[in-house]
Amino acid sequence: MSAMAKKASNFKKSKTGLYVSLGSTAFGMISVAKQAKLARSDGDTLRLVDAAVSAAAIVTGLAILYRELKRLGDEDVLLG
Repeated sequence: MSAMAKKASNFKKSKTGLYVSLGSTAFGMISVAKQAKLARSDGDTLRLVDAAVSAAAIVTGLAILYRELKRLGDEDVLLG
């Protein structure tokens, strides 16, 4: 593994990396909300179901990232 790949791998496991992941995942909720709004105005049930499933996936992803963030905080001796 190259040095750059190792740094990228470590970044994903850092607090900063988790905050970036939380932000980008939450930002995805905006597009899902737009998709749901458009589906409701068009009366498109299939798109509405797709938006609901996407929203559920985003919520699950946020929960997993939050759990990882808490787990990193528990390992930090300075945070208690």
